[in-house]
Amino acid sequence: METVTISSLLKHRNAWLKGESGDTGGATRRAGLSRHISLNYAQFEEVRDHILAATDSLSRNAKVSVQPLGPECAGLVEDLIRHTMTFRAPGGELMADAEGRRYLSGGWLEELAWLAAMEAGADEALYGQLLGWKVREYTGENEIDLIARKGGELSFVSCKALRSELDIHDRKHRNRLMDAVHEADNLTDHFGRDGERVAVLVTTDLFDELRGVARYNALMGKAAVLDVRIIPLEELDWDRLVLAMRGLWQHDKKGAEE
Repeated sequence: METVTISSLLKHRNAWLKGESGDTGGATRRAGLSRHISLNYAQFEEVRDHILAATDSLSRNAKVSVQPLGPECAGLVEDLIRHTMTFRAPGGELMADAEGRRYLSGGWLEELAWLAAMEAGADEALYGQLLGWKVREYTGENEIDLIARKGGELSFVSCKALRSELDIHDRKHRNRLMDAVHEADNLTDHFGRDGERVAVLVTTDLFDELRGVARYNALMGKAAVLDVRIIPLEELDWDRLVLAMRGLWQHDKKGAEE
């Protein structure tokens, strides 16, 4: 009898794993750092932009011209240095190597999603995984931010590290959010089966807690129509994130009875 794995389930869907997935050992070692970022995302945005701008300037042998970081960012900077996701150049500027840039630019969110999926009880999960596929004579590939397996079911999560503050008049930001929902829906259309769930994990604040309303109503409506779970910045708190991940394979009893 064939052992049930992510790979074996995909094989029956004319898809397969390609290359290496994300480094789960590294994600485990950086768990504290990733959770630190998730709880201090506004500060992280400032630190990330500072490091990436300085790295870009120094790589082009240009004069570094970035805003200095405030003292409130010191703890996060030291944590990033401790995990070698940034380092100080001889001139004292904060820089990042290729691995650091990957992590700062959104890799940390994929790692956080993997950690939360495993904590939520996934039997198996992969992040940063390339999938190959074939439909009739056509072939292609997709990169999946997170695939999680519980029993014989798969769940898919698309991770989007976007600006935390939503300006509803910013069409580019709105389009990126809406594209993320359609992209996630395409994953289940392509690789999923009936009853399997998909989510978008995004670092944008999408709810106005004081008024109790969504900040981008059309986005939430589209997600509801497509049955895409949106996990926004408000749910990056560890316990809430684990609960959201668990919900990807805990089916609603009423829906199951119907």
